[in-house]
Amino acid sequence: MRRSSLVRAHAEKLADLTAEQTEALLATMTPADLRAWLVDFAAWAHEGQLEPEGDWRNWLMQAGRGYGKTRAGAEWVADKALAAPARIALVGATIEEARAVMVEGDSGLIAVLRQRRRRFCWEPALKRLTLPNGTVIRLYSGENPDGLRGGNHHFAWCDELAKWAKPEEAWDNLQMALRSGLAPRALVTTTPRPGPALTRILGDPGTVVTGGRMEDNLTLEDAFRTAMRAAYDGTRIGRQELDGVLLEDVEGALWTRGLLDCARSERQPEFVRVVVGVDPPASDHGDACGIVVAGLGRDGIGYVIEDATAEGASASGWAGAVSAAARRHGADRVIAEVNNGGNLVTEMLKLVDPGLPVRAVHASRGKAARAEPVACLYEQGRVRHLGAFPALEDQLCGMTMGLGYHGPGRSPDRADALVWALTELMLGRRAEARVRVLV
Repeated sequence: MRRSSLVRAHAEKLADLTAEQTEALLATMTPADLRAWLVDFAAWAHEGQLEPEGDWRNWLMQAGRGYGKTRAGAEWVADKALAAPARIALVGATIEEARAVMVEGDSGLIAVLRQRRRRFCWEPALKRLTLPNGTVIRLYSGENPDGLRGGNHHFAWCDELAKWAKPEEAWDNLQMALRSGLAPRALVTTTPRPGPALTRILGDPGTVVTGGRMEDNLTLEDAFRTAMRAAYDGTRIGRQELDGVLLEDVEGALWTRGLLDCARSERQPEFVRVVVGVDPPASDHGDACGIVVAGLGRDGIGYVIEDATAEGASASGWAGAVSAAARRHGADRVIAEVNNGGNLVTEMLKLVDPGLPVRAVHASRGKAARAEPVACLYEQGRVRHLGAFPALEDQLCGMTMGLGYHGPGRSPDRADALVWALTELMLGRRAEARVRVLV
């Protein structure tokens, strides 16, 4: 699918115009230009909704709800159906959903064909839509894999694969039936949910992936976006259903998504101590500087208060971020690992903020070994997160015992800073004594 230069130019202009300027621009367009502009999906679509270039067999559009996956799928099918006679499979979670969403829905295939002023014959009883050029589009269900046996298709559109009752079997049967033409292809539009079928598709060398967040669809009502973010922002369901992020638990991980979801708290406690854990980068051009603020409540619970990690900062930059975090939360101690930078770490912190109460710590064990006792605190219900910290939690869920780090980035700098902070608060001698008195 290619963007028309004319309609694309107009669409790009609109993004920066006021309402009055938009009206003036529309007044300069001919009726033909205006119609072409309004019906040309490629002029309005964001990049993740447009067919990727290159040699691929499966296109996975993995995105949050409201992203525009259904419209993109219907437009792609319409393009293929109108270009030349073809046999196309539409596979939904159920036949009822395939009909109601993929064909008859507000953003479905019938709406797209009508907008393009194209004739078609829809036969619901036969689960079949035909075009005058000979294209035949049939509906199938992810709960009935045998229904896909014996087919012979040029293209397929699979919607919400993560909801299919029998995804692996249905996908295998579809792939075997996708064998017509020189380049048979399948489009999968789904909100991600962990499962073997989606993992296999992602790992297939013939798969290309696009997608994005709910906010990428500018046609959504502001009230809906606001309500969804207020209810789910930062939670696992929000990251999965709104941001389109596939959240899988790593085998052998010290933290799981479920464990972290159970650790959330909205109650602001009274703190006995507040510390800042720091995992400095090895150099000015190294990894991020992990900076995590944590506090020990009078209830004996450890609370993660803020992830203030500084990315891409100079030495003075991350030292300034540490100082700001400590001042912001009234921290009585900064716990800084000095294995890589040695005295330079504490010297830089003191240079930026002479009054900063810094204690240097040396790591005698690996990151995972240090993290294991802290992970046990979570399992015991002794740590809470005051809010959601997606980047930090992604790193925690990538830390494993004996299997290395399997999370985002090269190093779990945020997670290591958290470990230093909670170790100081809850696993040191002072912390143990303080907790015994309070409990």
